[in-house]
Amino acid sequence: MAKRDYYDVLGLPRDATAEEIKKAYRKLARKYHPDVNQTDQDAEHKFKEMKEAFDVLSEPSSREHYDRFGHAAEQGAGGFNGFGQGGAGGFGFEDIFDTFFGGGGGRRSNSPQRGADLRYDLEISLEDAAFGLETIVKIPRAEPCTTCGGSGAKSGTQPETCTYCHGSGQQQVVRNTAFGRFVSARTCEACRGEGTFIKERCPACQGSGSRQHERQIEVKVPAGVDTGSRLRVTGEGAAGSRGGPPGDLYLFIHVKPHALFQRDGDDIIVEMPVSFAQAALGTELEVPTLDGKARIKVPEGTQPGTLFRLRGKGIPRLRGYGRGDQHVRVNVIIPKKVAGKQRELLREYAKLAGEEIGHHDKGIIDKMKDALGGK
Repeated sequence: MAKRDYYDVLGLPRDATAEEIKKAYRKLARKYHPDVNQTDQDAEHKFKEMKEAFDVLSEPSSREHYDRFGHAAEQGAGGFNGFGQGGAGGFGFEDIFDTFFGGGGGRRSNSPQRGADLRYDLEISLEDAAFGLETIVKIPRAEPCTTCGGSGAKSGTQPETCTYCHGSGQQQVVRNTAFGRFVSARTCEACRGEGTFIKERCPACQGSGSRQHERQIEVKVPAGVDTGSRLRVTGEGAAGSRGGPPGDLYLFIHVKPHALFQRDGDDIIVEMPVSFAQAALGTELEVPTLDGKARIKVPEGTQPGTLFRLRGKGIPRLRGYGRGDQHVRVNVIIPKKVAGKQRELLREYAKLAGEEIGHHDKGIIDKMKDALGGK
């Protein structure tokens, strides 16, 4: 039986564009696919016919040869059929392809696929970051549908093997041109690489094979984490497809600001107010730490901004041993108002120290005015 013209098979003029060829093929593929036309005995033949036409016309080089030589171009020059001798007994490119890739074109598109990784942002306190935390997080994720067991098919039915790709999920395309036979593989357009065809979809998951669930996962946050730390929980990501393994869950840590403590790496800084008298005469202070209260001695004459160190009172080192330190910064507080006996005593102190109170003699402001010409 003589082959029909490829353009007639697709119902296209000879000057059809590549996009028009693709659209015509998709329309006919849906119409004649054997899985949806089991009662039509001619459907499979028509499907193969229009598929063959599309394989030739969709490639610029093979289309050019077909436009010049018609179906005769498929036989090649002098019966040459790829590598080696011509004719059916030759060892062609298709045979080499099958030898190395088993005829499947490499990795099958419908092979088991690993599930997606998931992200969860976890906000914790500074104390939890310092000493670690065990908590439960609720993760919405896709899990295999319990109604259909992840098949996507209605209960009592099973996905059927695609009759065109025979379950491989790929189509092997053979092109006979004047330069020989060429074989390539691409995703099966009939089943979109699934290798199966679902006639009746599961009503619970609409054929997807998975549903959204909220899963409670117990996680352990180690001591010493900081904002930006990332923790991986293996196997707690989204479910895989076609029997593939699940992905992983990644926890991104955010440490909330603390009312008293500032963090600097593995060290902690806390600011403590002292009075002028305490800084001048010396004192002993009770200061807060992550472990409770501690006492430090402030020697007489301590200046504002002086740092005192409490060794080992900081954050545990995440990837090491020991802990950082806590630094106590002294802030000398000057009273905004003094009256009565306090004022008298301060004036007496100033007099004994030789300080002028209430007026100044050529102070810094006067010197600046002189430098600016009295302005």
